[in-house]
Amino acid sequence: MEVRVGAGVRGFASPASGRGTARLVVPRIITKRSPQRAVFSSSHRGLVARRRRGSAMTTAAYNTGTPDLVDFNWDSLGFQPVPTDFMFVMRCSSDGVFQKGELMPYGPVELSPAAAVLNYGQGLLEGLRAHRKEDGSILLFRPDENALRMRLGADRLCMPAPSIEQFLEAVKLTVLANKRWVPPVGKGSLYIRPLLIGSGAILGVAPAPQYTFVVFVCPVGHYFKGGLSPISLITEEEYHRAAPGGTGDIKTIGNYASVVSAQRRAKEKGHSDVLYLDPVHKKFVEEVSSCNVFMVKDNVISTPLLTGTILPGITRKSVIGIAQNLGFQVEERHITIDELLCADEVFCTGTAVVLSPVGSISYRGRRVEYGKDQKAGVVSQKLYATFTAIQKGIAEDSMGWTLQLK
Repeated sequence: MEVRVGAGVRGFASPASGRGTARLVVPRIITKRSPQRAVFSSSHRGLVARRRRGSAMTTAAYNTGTPDLVDFNWDSLGFQPVPTDFMFVMRCSSDGVFQKGELMPYGPVELSPAAAVLNYGQGLLEGLRAHRKEDGSILLFRPDENALRMRLGADRLCMPAPSIEQFLEAVKLTVLANKRWVPPVGKGSLYIRPLLIGSGAILGVAPAPQYTFVVFVCPVGHYFKGGLSPISLITEEEYHRAAPGGTGDIKTIGNYASVVSAQRRAKEKGHSDVLYLDPVHKKFVEEVSSCNVFMVKDNVISTPLLTGTILPGITRKSVIGIAQNLGFQVEERHITIDELLCADEVFCTGTAVVLSPVGSISYRGRRVEYGKDQKAGVVSQKLYATFTAIQKGIAEDSMGWTLQLK
């Protein structure tokens, strides 16, 4: 399998521009042959990319007036792809050993049509964020947990996985190579997407002969359109996200394709997302399409017990720890939909959504609203403020969860 990237740094469409497009400020593009492998270096003028023998070398000189920050309308950030400068690629042959990876200019990945990931869905993804501090340094939040979760998922799908050290090094290199894309303080974060895919060609159902580990990044704002405004959920009874004995507790790519239909129908009805129930009894709360769910009743915080069908979210785990440190009683247990509808507060957690308060849940024609005037509850607000303060380096990290990059 060969991974190739498109030459050059391209402009991209953005709704933020008054003329319908936003363009990277690239005074010149110089293309020539190079015998060297991909490396990167930084200077006061920007980043320089060199690519392997037989491909073009592209040198992009930037002059935005701020060497450490790209010229971009940061107020326009949503949760959509924005092409950045570099991605990280590392390959593994049939011996199961990953070779040394390299930074490459961000671009398309070429796969055989017989690749295991395309035919049989042998692939995993992760998601984490990087935040810029006032002093210009960059913070990662619990990246070791993402590395460990990928390894657990890889074992379930019969895939070799990068070591925790290889994963962390790849993430750090990719973030630093794209440091100018980390939004200014208060304008968003850099979303980091590690991928592990069966890239080798195979026809029968079996593990792929080769694997590729990719890390790319993208600046993002809020996941839901309303920002931190409470979201609206509709309970799904026809479809289920996962089943006992399946792969609901790992971050495999197939888990997300299966929720798209129900999610689209929910949005057509004006809801933000879908709440799923267990597939056996059809009464116990599991999770939302891409995030975990919590409820608050009489100042007690509860979240569904991890039984093999629910993803063990890193934000979920962190919020539980923070809540306990703040003196809250936290329970991990089976929660019925009727209990959830009687809660004082409900909120969702996840890397993408962070901590999003729920304003209403619809179930069998009944709509239950939480809070007053569509505002987050007191407990939700306190947990959100504490969590994000640690994540962004505003508060002291007594947990040792953040990793600072210079």
